[in-house]
Amino acid sequence: MKALALTLAALAVAAPAAADDIPDVLAHVEVLPGWRGDDGVHRAALAIKLAPGWKTYWRTPGDAGIPPIFDWSTSQNLSGAGVSFPVPRVFYENGMRSIGYDDGVILPIALSAENANADIDLSGRMTIGVCLDICVPVELNFNALLPGSDTTPTPRVARAMQDRPMTASEAGVGGVSCDIEPIRDGMRITAIMDVPRMSDNDVAVIELANREIWVSEATMTRRGGTLVASADMVPPNSQPFVLSRQDVRITVFGGGQAVDIRGCD
Repeated sequence: MKALALTLAALAVAAPAAADDIPDVLAHVEVLPGWRGDDGVHRAALAIKLAPGWKTYWRTPGDAGIPPIFDWSTSQNLSGAGVSFPVPRVFYENGMRSIGYDDGVILPIALSAENANADIDLSGRMTIGVCLDICVPVELNFNALLPGSDTTPTPRVARAMQDRPMTASEAGVGGVSCDIEPIRDGMRITAIMDVPRMSDNDVAVIELANREIWVSEATMTRRGGTLVASADMVPPNSQPFVLSRQDVRITVFGGGQAVDIRGCD
Protein backbone atom coordinates (compact mmCIF):
# COMPACT_ATOMS: atom_id res chain seq x y z
CA MET A 1 0.00 0.00 0.00
CA LYS A 2 2.88 2.38 0.75
CA ALA A 3 4.29 1.98 -2.78
CA LEU A 4 0.86 2.63 -4.31
CA ALA A 5 0.37 5.74 -2.20
CA LEU A 6 3.74 7.12 -3.25
CA THR A 7 3.01 6.46 -6.91
CA LEU A 8 -0.31 8.28 -6.64
CA ALA A 9 1.45 11.15 -4.91
CA ALA A 10 3.94 11.35 -7.76
CA LEU A 11 1.12 11.48 -10.29
CA ALA A 12 -0.35 14.43 -8.41
CA VAL A 13 2.85 16.48 -8.22
CA ALA A 14 1.73 18.84 -10.95
CA ALA A 15 -1.68 20.30 -11.59
CA PRO A 16 -3.61 18.41 -14.29
CA ALA A 17 -2.79 19.65 -17.76
CA ALA A 18 -5.45 20.55 -20.25
CA ALA A 19 -6.17 17.88 -22.83
CA ASP A 20 -4.79 20.20 -25.52
CA ASP A 21 -1.40 20.16 -23.76
CA ILE A 22 -0.97 16.39 -24.18
CA PRO A 23 0.19 15.13 -27.61
CA ASP A 24 -2.13 12.73 -29.45
CA VAL A 25 0.65 10.12 -29.47
CA LEU A 26 2.82 10.07 -26.35
CA ALA A 27 4.70 6.87 -27.16
CA HIS A 28 5.16 4.35 -29.94
CA VAL A 29 6.74 0.90 -29.80
CA GLU A 30 8.39 -1.06 -32.62
CA VAL A 31 9.59 -4.66 -32.41
CA LEU A 32 13.12 -5.11 -33.74
CA PRO A 33 13.05 -8.79 -34.85
CA GLY A 34 16.66 -9.66 -34.09
CA TRP A 35 17.98 -13.20 -34.49
CA ARG A 36 17.92 -16.75 -33.12
CA GLY A 37 21.13 -17.73 -31.33
CA ASP A 38 22.89 -21.08 -31.31
CA ASP A 39 21.53 -21.54 -27.77
CA GLY A 40 17.94 -21.37 -29.07
CA VAL A 41 17.31 -17.97 -27.47
CA HIS A 42 15.87 -15.32 -29.78
CA ARG A 43 17.39 -11.89 -29.18
CA ALA A 44 15.15 -9.02 -30.21
CA ALA A 45 14.26 -5.59 -28.85
CA LEU A 46 11.40 -3.19 -28.17
CA ALA A 47 12.19 0.28 -29.52
CA ILE A 48 10.16 2.93 -27.68
CA LYS A 49 9.90 6.43 -29.15
CA LEU A 50 8.46 9.21 -27.00
CA ALA A 51 6.89 12.56 -27.80
CA PRO A 52 9.50 15.38 -27.68
CA GLY A 53 10.37 16.37 -24.12
CA TRP A 54 8.64 13.41 -22.47
CA LYS A 55 10.42 10.63 -20.57
CA THR A 56 9.74 7.12 -19.36
CA TYR A 57 11.16 4.98 -16.58
CA TRP A 58 13.70 2.31 -15.65
CA ARG A 59 12.60 -0.97 -14.02
CA THR A 60 12.88 0.68 -10.56
CA PRO A 61 11.93 4.28 -11.27
CA GLY A 62 12.05 5.85 -7.81
CA ASP A 63 9.15 7.29 -5.86
CA ALA A 64 8.41 9.80 -8.62
CA GLY A 65 8.04 7.25 -11.43
CA ILE A 66 5.94 4.39 -12.76
CA PRO A 67 7.64 1.02 -13.39
CA PRO A 68 7.09 -0.69 -16.76
CA ILE A 69 4.87 -3.80 -16.84
CA PHE A 70 5.02 -6.42 -19.60
CA ASP A 71 2.42 -8.99 -20.67
CA TRP A 72 3.53 -11.70 -23.14
CA SER A 73 0.57 -14.03 -22.59
CA THR A 74 -0.90 -13.82 -26.10
CA SER A 75 2.35 -14.90 -27.78
CA GLN A 76 2.74 -18.27 -29.50
CA ASN A 77 5.73 -20.65 -29.19
CA LEU A 78 7.09 -18.61 -26.29
CA SER A 79 8.14 -20.21 -22.99
CA GLY A 80 9.96 -17.29 -21.38
CA ALA A 81 10.91 -13.64 -21.87
CA GLY A 82 13.47 -11.41 -20.18
CA VAL A 83 13.91 -7.66 -20.59
CA SER A 84 17.27 -5.91 -20.28
CA PHE A 85 17.41 -2.22 -19.36
CA PRO A 86 20.12 0.06 -20.77
CA VAL A 87 21.92 2.46 -18.45
CA PRO A 88 19.33 5.13 -17.53
CA ARG A 89 19.63 8.74 -16.37
CA VAL A 90 18.91 10.05 -12.88
CA PHE A 91 16.44 12.96 -12.84
CA TYR A 92 15.65 15.40 -10.03
CA GLU A 93 12.33 17.25 -10.29
CA ASN A 94 10.08 18.91 -7.69
CA GLY A 95 12.38 17.66 -4.95
CA MET A 96 11.95 14.03 -6.03
CA ARG A 97 14.35 11.64 -7.75
CA SER A 98 13.42 9.40 -10.65
CA ILE A 99 15.39 7.13 -12.96
CA GLY A 100 14.62 6.65 -16.62
CA TYR A 101 15.04 7.69 -20.23
CA ASP A 102 14.19 10.80 -22.22
CA ASP A 103 13.10 10.81 -25.89
CA GLY A 104 13.05 7.00 -26.03
CA VAL A 105 14.87 3.76 -25.32
CA ILE A 106 15.61 0.40 -26.93
CA LEU A 107 14.96 -2.51 -24.56
CA PRO A 108 16.68 -5.77 -25.57
CA ILE A 109 14.56 -8.88 -24.95
CA ALA A 110 15.67 -12.52 -24.70
CA LEU A 111 12.93 -14.91 -25.77
CA SER A 112 12.89 -18.66 -25.18
CA ALA A 113 10.91 -20.68 -27.72
CA GLU A 114 9.01 -23.84 -26.82
CA ASN A 115 10.14 -25.22 -30.18
CA ALA A 116 13.64 -23.79 -30.70
CA ASN A 117 13.50 -24.29 -34.47
CA ALA A 118 10.09 -22.71 -35.05
CA ASP A 119 9.04 -19.08 -35.43
CA ILE A 120 7.89 -17.08 -32.41
CA ASP A 121 4.66 -15.15 -32.82
CA LEU A 122 5.42 -12.34 -30.38
CA SER A 123 2.23 -10.66 -29.22
CA GLY A 124 1.67 -8.65 -26.08
CA ARG A 125 1.41 -5.28 -24.42
CA MET A 126 3.41 -3.10 -22.11
CA THR A 127 2.29 -0.39 -19.74
CA ILE A 128 4.72 2.45 -19.13
CA GLY A 129 4.63 5.78 -17.37
CA VAL A 130 5.27 8.74 -19.68
CA CYS A 131 5.98 12.03 -17.94
CA LEU A 132 6.57 15.72 -18.60
CA ASP A 133 4.80 18.07 -16.17
CA ILE A 134 2.39 15.23 -15.40
CA CYS A 135 2.69 11.44 -15.58
CA VAL A 136 0.37 9.47 -17.85
CA PRO A 137 0.18 5.65 -17.92
CA VAL A 138 0.37 4.51 -21.55
CA GLU A 139 -0.46 1.03 -22.85
CA LEU A 140 1.42 -0.08 -25.97
CA ASN A 141 0.50 -3.19 -27.96
CA PHE A 142 3.06 -5.03 -30.08
CA ASN A 143 3.00 -7.94 -32.50
CA ALA A 144 5.70 -9.42 -34.71
CA LEU A 145 6.73 -12.72 -36.24
CA LEU A 146 10.26 -13.69 -35.25
CA PRO A 147 11.57 -16.31 -37.71
CA GLY A 148 13.63 -19.11 -36.25
CA SER A 149 15.63 -19.14 -39.47
CA ASP A 150 17.06 -15.64 -38.89
CA THR A 151 20.43 -16.37 -37.26
CA THR A 152 22.46 -13.30 -38.28
CA PRO A 153 22.88 -10.68 -35.52
CA THR A 154 21.33 -7.32 -36.41
CA PRO A 155 23.40 -4.20 -35.61
CA ARG A 156 20.66 -2.17 -33.92
CA VAL A 157 19.75 -4.92 -31.46
CA ALA A 158 23.41 -5.85 -30.91
CA ARG A 159 24.26 -2.22 -30.06
CA ALA A 160 21.37 -2.04 -27.61
CA MET A 161 22.63 -5.18 -25.87
CA GLN A 162 26.01 -3.50 -25.32
CA ASP A 163 24.40 -0.51 -23.55
CA ARG A 164 24.16 -2.18 -20.17
CA PRO A 165 25.46 -1.73 -16.63
CA MET A 166 28.86 -3.19 -15.85
CA THR A 167 29.03 -6.34 -13.78
CA ALA A 168 30.69 -6.10 -10.38
CA SER A 169 33.76 -7.83 -11.81
CA GLU A 170 33.99 -5.47 -14.79
CA ALA A 171 33.76 -2.44 -12.51
CA GLY A 172 36.41 -3.68 -10.09
CA VAL A 173 34.01 -3.99 -7.16
CA GLY A 174 35.61 -5.52 -4.07
CA GLY A 175 33.76 -6.79 -1.03
CA VAL A 176 30.00 -6.28 -0.68
CA SER A 177 28.34 -6.95 2.67
CA CYS A 178 24.89 -6.22 4.09
CA ASP A 179 23.76 -5.53 7.65
CA ILE A 180 20.08 -6.32 8.09
CA GLU A 181 17.94 -5.31 11.09
CA PRO A 182 14.21 -5.40 11.84
CA ILE A 183 12.24 -2.16 12.06
CA ARG A 184 8.65 -1.61 13.17
CA ASP A 185 7.07 -2.25 9.76
CA GLY A 186 9.73 -4.30 7.97
CA MET A 187 13.50 -4.51 7.65
CA ARG A 188 16.38 -2.10 7.18
CA ILE A 189 19.34 -3.01 4.99
CA THR A 190 22.72 -1.29 5.03
CA ALA A 191 25.03 -2.28 2.19
CA ILE A 192 28.77 -1.66 2.51
CA MET A 193 30.42 -1.83 -0.91
CA ASP A 194 33.98 -1.37 -2.13
CA VAL A 195 32.92 0.43 -5.33
CA PRO A 196 35.22 2.79 -7.27
CA ARG A 197 33.86 6.34 -7.41
CA MET A 198 32.25 7.08 -10.79
CA SER A 199 31.18 10.69 -10.17
CA ASP A 200 30.78 13.26 -7.40
CA ASN A 201 27.12 12.27 -7.08
CA ASP A 202 26.96 8.48 -7.27
CA VAL A 203 23.48 7.04 -6.63
CA ALA A 204 22.70 3.55 -5.30
CA VAL A 205 19.36 1.78 -5.83
CA ILE A 206 18.52 -1.31 -3.77
CA GLU A 207 16.02 -3.84 -5.14
CA LEU A 208 14.56 -7.16 -4.02
CA ALA A 209 13.40 -10.06 -6.16
CA ASN A 210 9.97 -9.78 -4.52
CA ARG A 211 8.46 -6.66 -6.11
CA GLU A 212 5.61 -6.57 -3.59
CA ILE A 213 8.07 -5.34 -0.97
CA TRP A 214 8.47 -1.56 -1.05
CA VAL A 215 12.08 -0.38 -0.83
CA SER A 216 12.82 3.22 0.09
CA GLU A 217 15.24 5.52 -1.68
CA ALA A 218 18.67 4.72 -0.27
CA THR A 219 20.58 7.16 1.90
CA MET A 220 24.28 7.15 1.05
CA THR A 221 27.64 8.06 2.48
CA ARG A 222 31.08 7.46 1.02
CA ARG A 223 34.27 6.66 2.88
CA GLY A 224 36.98 6.82 0.25
CA GLY A 225 36.47 3.80 -1.98
CA THR A 226 33.67 2.43 0.22
CA LEU A 227 30.05 3.33 -0.50
CA VAL A 228 27.48 2.78 2.26
CA ALA A 229 23.80 2.70 1.23
CA SER A 230 20.87 2.14 3.60
CA ALA A 231 17.20 1.58 2.78
CA ASP A 232 14.00 0.51 4.53
CA MET A 233 12.00 -2.43 3.15
CA VAL A 234 8.29 -2.74 3.92
CA PRO A 235 6.17 -5.76 2.86
CA PRO A 236 2.39 -5.59 2.33
CA ASN A 237 1.70 -6.75 5.91
CA SER A 238 4.12 -4.15 7.38
CA GLN A 239 5.96 -6.72 9.48
CA PRO A 240 9.60 -7.88 9.70
CA PHE A 241 10.30 -10.74 7.28
CA VAL A 242 12.95 -13.28 6.33
CA LEU A 243 15.37 -11.85 3.78
CA SER A 244 17.94 -13.77 1.75
CA ARG A 245 21.01 -11.70 1.04
CA GLN A 246 21.28 -13.37 -2.37
CA ASP A 247 17.95 -11.77 -3.34
CA VAL A 248 19.41 -8.28 -2.91
CA ARG A 249 20.31 -6.38 -6.08
CA ILE A 250 22.16 -3.08 -5.93
CA THR A 251 22.78 -0.77 -8.88
CA VAL A 252 25.20 2.13 -8.52
CA PHE A 253 24.92 5.00 -11.03
CA GLY A 254 27.40 7.77 -11.76
CA GLY A 255 28.95 9.65 -14.65
CA GLY A 256 26.68 8.04 -17.25
CA GLN A 257 27.74 4.56 -16.10
CA ALA A 258 26.18 1.91 -13.87
CA VAL A 259 27.30 -1.17 -11.94
CA ASP A 260 24.96 -4.12 -11.33
CA ILE A 261 25.76 -5.92 -8.03
CA ARG A 262 23.96 -9.20 -7.35
CA GLY A 263 23.74 -10.41 -3.75
CA CYS A 264 25.78 -9.50 -0.68
CA ASP A 265 27.58 -11.40 2.05
